[in-house]
Amino acid sequence: MSDCHAPALARNQVELMKALVIKDARIVNEGRSTEGDLLISGGRIEQIGPGLTVPEGADVLDAGGKLLLPGFIDDQVHFREPGLTRKGDIYTESTAAVAGGITSYMEMPNVSPPTTDRAAIADKYARASGRSRANFAFYFGATNDNIDEIRALQPGDACGIKCFMGASTGNLLVDDEQALEKLFADAPLLIATHCEDSPMITANEQAAREKYGDDVPISEHPAIRSAEACHKSSAYAVDLARRNDARLHVLHLTTAREMELFEPGPVSGKKITAEVCVHHLFFDDSDYAELGARIKCNPAVKTAADRDALLAAVRDDRIDVIATDHAPHLAEEKANPYFSAPAGLPLVQHALLSLFEHYHEQRLSLETIVNKTSHAVAELFGVAERGYIREGYWADLVLVDPEGGTEVTPRSILYKCGWSPFEGYRFRASIAATLVNGVVAWQDGHLTGAIEGQRLECAGR
Repeated sequence: MSDCHAPALARNQVELMKALVIKDARIVNEGRSTEGDLLISGGRIEQIGPGLTVPEGADVLDAGGKLLLPGFIDDQVHFREPGLTRKGDIYTESTAAVAGGITSYMEMPNVSPPTTDRAAIADKYARASGRSRANFAFYFGATNDNIDEIRALQPGDACGIKCFMGASTGNLLVDDEQALEKLFADAPLLIATHCEDSPMITANEQAAREKYGDDVPISEHPAIRSAEACHKSSAYAVDLARRNDARLHVLHLTTAREMELFEPGPVSGKKITAEVCVHHLFFDDSDYAELGARIKCNPAVKTAADRDALLAAVRDDRIDVIATDHAPHLAEEKANPYFSAPAGLPLVQHALLSLFEHYHEQRLSLETIVNKTSHAVAELFGVAERGYIREGYWADLVLVDPEGGTEVTPRSILYKCGWSPFEGYRFRASIAATLVNGVVAWQDGHLTGAIEGQRLECAGR
């Protein structure tokens, strides 16, 4: 048996966990909305139905008609541990995640040292055990010369193989054509790619320097990290996958033109899949004037037309997954001039709330939000017994008050970096409660102290 299975709770721990009944919830799951109750026992959903009897000694959480969703499974985060923990770490960022309704996450390999061998990924699993409030899995990083390590991976050793085909540091940029061919031919797991064409970006940077000197305005970022650079690299990745019959998942797509590379339809029938991130669905290039480098990210936030095309692609199932690409940096780093301000922004605490803004504006349905943040992620990565509200599944759940209101203030921010691109914004919804493995981790604006995260079982498909 693979070691990918989530560790079972010790028998005495299960016995000590009180049963919990969630009463009077509006359950959004598997394409429909129903009224009902949930009985949770031993960390799992034992029964779903109307008017459930509360067992003796059980706790009761009165949902009061609020929305009960399967927890958000975020397939792309950067929690900065090991080596970059001044920005964030597994404990702090998973804390912010559960406050935002994210119950599981998949974390990236560009840490220090990078996660490019089996010892490094084992170290990350050990670091998360007992410290992560949310469930966790980790990507294995591809380099130009670690194909033998990749070939030795077994299903469950990692959630996938991350390949930076542009915009990375150190040896994580895979720009050797032969190395890419070997990776796509031999990878035993899903390949998740960051697609931007580095030579095109370098040429655009040089042109910007010639025009502005070193004082390049942040508004030039989407021209430097251009739509053409994104499309060229994404098209190359898709071609590699098709020629080698590989499982490819293209991360954080940003342009209307890239949508032509992907087919609409359910995730279960695809070998090539697509992801979009919440900030690319929320911001557009007009926001650089106010937010500056706070929304500098790679790939860049682009035009309103691109954003609208991404939303349309979510609706027609051309895009399969919505994630965050949570990537905290210190505020003083973000205040640097364009070329030295790092790319990335913290998002996990407010990602689901930002999607509810699209619900309120009738751009995305509740069922679509649930599918793209939970169901499809579980299907894509083969996450066992999570991602749905089903009897027998782990009780990873989020209770949302769609009219509860959440104001983003510096005091409310839980990220280690201490800031958010949403500061000053008032979301219309609020996260009323988050449950991880049947235990309430966040309720009514407060952490409960529970640290219940388990290793995800990611079998792939």
